[in-house]
Amino acid sequence: MKKLMMTFAVLFTLGTAMTTLTSCRETNKSSLEKAADDVGDAVEDAADDVEDALN
Repeated sequence: MKKLMMTFAVLFTLGTAMTTLTSCRETNKSSLEKAADDVGDAVEDAADDVEDALN
């Protein structure tokens, strides 16, 4: 069960990161920084969800 949850978290994180990075092909640096922050927040949320599910 633990391995399944970790696999789900990794796939979710990679999917979110790839979607955000490929959809933000703008030249405006602040938009890219905001997108990177959003990805970071999503990764942290996914890690927290996995940790909560394992406990």
